[in-house]
Amino acid sequence: MELWTIFFRTIFMYVFLLVMLRLMGKREIGKLSIFDLIVSFMIADLSVLVVENGKLPIIAGILPISTLVGLQIIVSFILLRSRKARKLFDGKPSVIIKNGVIQKKEMEKIRYNLDDLMMQLREKNIANVADVEFAFLETSGKLTVFPKEGKHPLTKEDYYKSHSLKPFSMPVPVIIDGAVQDEELESLGLNRFWLKKELKKKGYRHFKDVFFASADQQGKLYIQSNPKSGN
Repeated sequence: MELWTIFFRTIFMYVFLLVMLRLMGKREIGKLSIFDLIVSFMIADLSVLVVENGKLPIIAGILPISTLVGLQIIVSFILLRSRKARKLFDGKPSVIIKNGVIQKKEMEKIRYNLDDLMMQLREKNIANVADVEFAFLETSGKLTVFPKEGKHPLTKEDYYKSHSLKPFSMPVPVIIDGAVQDEELESLGLNRFWLKKELKKKGYRHFKDVFFASADQQGKLYIQSNPKSGN
């Protein structure tokens, strides 16, 4: 009997949640704000309680879930009409790269690290930070990138045409926040002595003077000073 109860409760909650999620709107599927995420987690937990606990009246799960969905709908209408409310609930986009320069203070403010940035740039087929005019971290956590004029996301076809069919190799970070990335240097066939020499040519005496640096297979460096060093 208990198995049949779980079976019917599961079907009921499935149909009920399907209706509730439809009421919450299509926006919930494509983009979850912090508020949306909290509501979704709470609905999931309440649904599990109703299905697993056969002694718990179904109304004990329906009532709080309906309340959450109603609250979500009300908040959605408020956000639709008030830009201030949208900033309060969703926050605002952060400028991560401006004119090819990584905005270190903004990244520290939102606790967004260089590894995350490089990963999301690669997802956009951006090979070099210097090729980016602006990059915004949206409230959804996605990175929106605007390449500089004349630049565009790199493809293997582009690289092969300009490098006479040499093996494809994207620039890799060799210094992150003053720390040398030895493994990345070795993958390029380079070492710290080469890096130190190249940095001195650019006027940098110590590794700690560099916030971020990347290099490609041809030894071309992109360097950004560490604000703390004063360079």
